[in-house]
Amino acid sequence: MSQQIETAVAELSAGRSIRQAAKTEFVKSIKRIVRNFDLYLLLLPTLAYFFIFHYFPMYGLQIAFKNFNPIKGMAESPWVGFDNFERFFESYQLFTIIRNTLGISIYELLVAFPAPIILALMINQLTSDRFKRIVQTITYAPHFISTVVVVGIVYLLLSPKTGAVNSLLGLFGIEPIFFMGSADWFKTVFVFSGVWQNVGWGTIIYLAALTAVNPDLHEAATVDGASKLQRVFHIDIPSIMPTVIIMLIMNMGHMMSVGFEKVYLMQNQLNVDSSETIQTYVYKAGLVQAQYSYASAIGLFNTVINFVLLISVNKIAKSLKQTSLW
Repeated sequence: MSQQIETAVAELSAGRSIRQAAKTEFVKSIKRIVRNFDLYLLLLPTLAYFFIFHYFPMYGLQIAFKNFNPIKGMAESPWVGFDNFERFFESYQLFTIIRNTLGISIYELLVAFPAPIILALMINQLTSDRFKRIVQTITYAPHFISTVVVVGIVYLLLSPKTGAVNSLLGLFGIEPIFFMGSADWFKTVFVFSGVWQNVGWGTIIYLAALTAVNPDLHEAATVDGASKLQRVFHIDIPSIMPTVIIMLIMNMGHMMSVGFEKVYLMQNQLNVDSSETIQTYVYKAGLVQAQYSYASAIGLFNTVINFVLLISVNKIAKSLKQTSLW
């Protein structure tokens, strides 16, 4: 009996100690915030932005489970459960939409993702600082061009009558190709025009990571007779691999989000079989056809898939003892 009492007293004392430690830590945190209140004030605009534009709109996700009527409002609209999701899964366009979205995403992952890494490694090998700045400026510049202008440039360059690409092909006796009107060419044109526009901007983070590489490693490798290519493979790439993995995880987090504006601008009746993605379908169903609940259900499905991919890839990276987001 006495032993049970002693055990109970010990547990009670331990509980009090834990509560006291938690209270002390809480008081310290409050004091730290008060002491550095000016720094925390700088966070308010960012916190307000995420709350207003990212968290507060989550209230509207219930539209996906209702037959939303703008006149009745969100609260009075009838609840239909998963009917909107079932309608999408039974749609004859489901396979085409998923195939196109995944096709473009995987194509970008294989081509557009490694492109800035390769460019950063190449720029890092340049010995002339002036030439390096020129290359960086030229490759960064397209990122600041509007997507509408980029698509216009693509249309002009790939025009079957006056486009520079088809004029060049004609010199080799190749018949003009209607790139923008061909479903087979849509993904290639989309991905490589995106590489041209964003590859320079994407190198910034990798060039920043390369600046952290210890120069002594390169000097030692040079003394041992290593070539530039060997130093790239055995020093530079392993050094930036944590950054590469983090960027890969973040890219997988929007695997199903190809983007709307550029796809929609490049889309036409001739290539729609290859260009209809989840984002363009949601726009047409939600805004053009006013099927708000149906479009919300598709958007929610897309978000859930991206969330699952992000969690899964991060867990895989963590299990392999690699860098992870958390």
